[in-house]
Amino acid sequence: MADATSAVSPLRRRMIDDMTLRNLSPATQRSYLHAVAKFSRYFDCSPDRLGLEDIRAFQVYLVSQGISWPALNQTVCALRFFYGVTLNRAEIPERIAYARTPRKLPTILSADEVVRFLEAVPSLKARAALTTAYAAGLRASEVVSLKVTDIDSDRMLIQVRHGKGAKDRTVMLSPQLLGILRTYWRLAHPKDWLFPGRGDKPIDVQVLHSACRSATKAAGLTKKVSVHTLRHSFATHMLENGVDIRVIQVLLGHANLSTTARYTQVATTTIAKTQSPFDRLSLDVVPPG
Repeated sequence: MADATSAVSPLRRRMIDDMTLRNLSPATQRSYLHAVAKFSRYFDCSPDRLGLEDIRAFQVYLVSQGISWPALNQTVCALRFFYGVTLNRAEIPERIAYARTPRKLPTILSADEVVRFLEAVPSLKARAALTTAYAAGLRASEVVSLKVTDIDSDRMLIQVRHGKGAKDRTVMLSPQLLGILRTYWRLAHPKDWLFPGRGDKPIDVQVLHSACRSATKAAGLTKKVSVHTLRHSFATHMLENGVDIRVIQVLLGHANLSTTARYTQVATTTIAKTQSPFDRLSLDVVPPG
């Protein structure tokens, strides 16, 4: 999109403005821009000069290159947005077909595997962050976005701000997690971001992904473990512990039946009283010297 013609630069600017006005996350914006730019480069032509048959040919090409189904559908979302919003060509988006994604069961860790995994994380900050991801069922982006002030020890709640879909929500604060975070705070002294990165930014998500890969190997796990694996494990362990599915939906920030089941909103007082499966584990937050 950035290399095709002199008209591309303002077109790119317009798309960025459109995404910003609709409050799409920075990660989504980067993904959409990358997808449209790749589409443009494939035809060596400004994307506003391409049509539905070009889109179809591009999709066929991506499939032939072995693109994953989630990545293909992300490209579809980007092109639907570009044509439907930025170019205001309402007749095109609905005709851009999504791929039918094969449904796979998520990888789940047992309680013992969670302990082995977390204890294999050598960095204090990464261990505290990944521990928080499991104990509260958070996405990677939500963990890195936590601020010190989001930990409400008086009400035993964690405020999750700007989660998926730019939605805020409240999750319970595990007593054991609170103890670990207090130990982490005494050692690391974070001021604004709970898990700070370079400068005045939070820790990069890639740092957590890298820590997951290293810890998986160090723990001798054969399963592929990511931050999202910890979230899946949290939800599964909650179900196994008899927590109402509607409570789990609110804790995870799911929006509809296709993700879990039909849900209703649950009061924060109920969430605050819900025990995290993390409280059943025995874990030391401080890595060995």
